[in-house]
Amino acid sequence: MILTVTLNTALDITYRVPALRAHATHRVTEVIERPGGKGVNVARVLAALGHEVTVTGFTGGATGRTVQDGLTATAGLVDALVPVEGPTRRTIALVDERTGDTTQLNEPGPTVTPAEWRAFQEVYEDLLATASAVALCGSLPPGVPVGAYAGLIRAAKAAGVPVLLDTSGEPLRRGVAARPDLIKPNAGELAELTGSHDPLRATLDARRRGARTVVASLGTQGLLAATPEGRWRATPPARLHGNPTGAGDSAVAGLLSGLAEQLPWPDRLSRAAALSAATVLAASAGEFDRGTYEELVGRVAVTQEASAA
Repeated sequence: MILTVTLNTALDITYRVPALRAHATHRVTEVIERPGGKGVNVARVLAALGHEVTVTGFTGGATGRTVQDGLTATAGLVDALVPVEGPTRRTIALVDERTGDTTQLNEPGPTVTPAEWRAFQEVYEDLLATASAVALCGSLPPGVPVGAYAGLIRAAKAAGVPVLLDTSGEPLRRGVAARPDLIKPNAGELAELTGSHDPLRATLDARRRGARTVVASLGTQGLLAATPEGRWRATPPARLHGNPTGAGDSAVAGLLSGLAEQLPWPDRLSRAAALSAATVLAASAGEFDRGTYEELVGRVAVTQEASAA
């Protein structure tokens, strides 16, 4: 079982409009609602790939019940969300059909009390007993300690469970110091962590700070991986136009599934890059266009750097 943690779960709502204009009234052509938050998106992609996945984090209020209903309806997913008093947040994606651009509005999430945080930690440690890998994903809701991910990483390592961290800012900085097995920042998050805008230098610096492996998302340029076995670049064969929301989450799912299946690094990176690209053509985050994925996965160019990381 793969475990995904989404402390700031969400109900993702996507509105499609013919053209998005400031200070104007818009007629929405399509509305899509899905369970969301980075770890939930990762879980849905993993389930679509045939893996058994347990989802944990927080849920609250009517929005939280809608999220849980959506998870229950998804084959391969187990709901282990922990209830809180505050309502689960919503995220709004406004898709401009004329340009394909997306505008994102993210609510902050419920305020988590110390008792609710302790209840989650107990559930998390119980779930680690049967987990083959764990992904810690996304932002922290109000009330959760900024060093929360560092503590969750240490608990996973104590249980012998490989752990992937995908977050940003101070939670990422503190989490890296706890020595996760893998981090998956984008270029901006990596630069903020290390102070370097050179992706290669920054990935190596992030490893020195504590991450065993760093896989950086470089947008249309694909992925750059710095691992104990070496360095690789994975580049999709073509740029796809669409909604990029959730593309990084699909890359995380590809990396986790490759870890669970014990694939060599080039195959993990090919899968992650192809899933990320195929997500751009999907209706919402946590989904991917399967035909595009199957067509791209064998065409991703994976090249190894000359020197070991």
